[in-house]
Amino acid sequence: MKVLPVLDFTIIGIYLIGMVLVGFYFSRKNKSAEQFTMASGLIPGWAIGLSIYATFLSSNTFLGVPGKAYGGNWNAFVFSLSMPFAAWVAVKYFVPFYRNTGEVSAYTHFEKRFGPWARTYAVICFLLTQFARMGSVFFGIALSLQALTGVSMKMIMLIMGISIILYTVSGGIKAVIWTEVVQGVIKTSGAVLIIYLIVTNIPGGVARIMDIGKADHKFSLGSLSLNFTEPTFWVVLFYGFFINLNNFGMDQNYIQRYHAAKSTKQAAKSVWLCVCIYVPASFLFFLIGTCLYAYYSQHPDLVLTIKQQAAVERLPVGATSRQISTMMAKLTPADYGDKIMPHFMVTKIPAGLVGVIVAAILSAAMSTISSGMNASATVFTVDIYKRYFKPLLNEKQTLRLLHIGTVVFGLAGMGAGIAMIGVKSILDLWWQLSGIFAAGMLGLFLLGIISRQTRNIEAMTATLVGLLVVLWLTFPAIIPDEYASLRSTLNTNMIILAGTLTIFLTGVILTKTRQLTV
Repeated sequence: MKVLPVLDFTIIGIYLIGMVLVGFYFSRKNKSAEQFTMASGLIPGWAIGLSIYATFLSSNTFLGVPGKAYGGNWNAFVFSLSMPFAAWVAVKYFVPFYRNTGEVSAYTHFEKRFGPWARTYAVICFLLTQFARMGSVFFGIALSLQALTGVSMKMIMLIMGISIILYTVSGGIKAVIWTEVVQGVIKTSGAVLIIYLIVTNIPGGVARIMDIGKADHKFSLGSLSLNFTEPTFWVVLFYGFFINLNNFGMDQNYIQRYHAAKSTKQAAKSVWLCVCIYVPASFLFFLIGTCLYAYYSQHPDLVLTIKQQAAVERLPVGATSRQISTMMAKLTPADYGDKIMPHFMVTKIPAGLVGVIVAAILSAAMSTISSGMNASATVFTVDIYKRYFKPLLNEKQTLRLLHIGTVVFGLAGMGAGIAMIGVKSILDLWWQLSGIFAAGMLGLFLLGIISRQTRNIEAMTATLVGLLVVLWLTFPAIIPDEYASLRSTLNTNMIILAGTLTIFLTGVILTKTRQLTV
């Protein structure tokens, strides 16, 4: 453990203060609910594109992806390769759909199509997804900064959370978007800087990294077999397509940005700009993981130190040396991959540059969390409070409720992050939770816009069937041992695919059956 020099703390402090000041700057013009949630539809497409990119590129990517590449291979990069396919569908169908509705909430049309239950169900799915996303991001950034500063993870989450709440509450979506533009540039520059520093610390440079990576199959995209019980190339590709389809087509974070654009054309351009930046950027983070693997394969003594730290964290306080050694023997690179980059930053990056990189990691976390806070507050205000409790709120009351909602959801995100302390892999946890919560929402949405003859009762029945399938896939252990053959063996990344298709196909079949029997 080493304490950061004053220079690095100064750089981090300047960054945090700067983000808060941006929020207060935009607060001068942020006097209505429309400005808070949609920026009055005056943001240029390029800025929205960078904002969406910054939201995608969270600290889960900044820390989780290098850890994943270190502990395994480039299988998870297939997720990024699926993004252009989902973006094409979103630009052709989803962006015009939402722009034409004029509704700030992504879920208002659910009620128009199937009734209040569908809208409420979609909102619950979205909010659960946001808790999982914000929690995993809070946890990821705290994990990294704890290694650098020695400050407790809970305290790090608290300081960061307060900073994010201040600029998000004061500046609204406009502050979120423009700070994300800056954050997108900072975090990408940070990734390039990290690669440079690792390469310069490895004798033989790029050529040596390539040799080690090829020898240990670190560049593999996964098996091409049609085995859906393992995270093969096809499993990750399907998962990525459906999750990205959900992001671009169902996630309030992105729908609000479509409305903030000056035109439908600008909104569509923002989606493609995000894809064009994110795919090569994610490539950089997988490259960081492989570079770190090459570096630490030449320094096994450092790996032992990291394994010891990981073992101690998994054992009760006061564990004996023998217990620690036994635990260390059980650990694989996948078990301590998330700790590799923080360790490299602590030991090999010079003063001043550490502050810059920490600012980049902070920007990766803050952009995602601020977006989630603003979107969650918007959905709660429009789809829950105004729908069920007090529909005739005036402008001042609506804006106050949005401010309160932002604070509450920010605190809830911190709570979720604290609850995640001790998980094995940030990226794995986020992928699993997002797949579970998003499956039903996307399936119901597709059923509503594709099968125009589907009625309320058919959609409700299909959703219940889909939920049962998601529960079966998520909790196979609930099936008693005597019926163990009925347990699902599918990889957890298949949950969103199975849940989405179950709801959609069940709804279509029920609709066709009704039509044939009439």
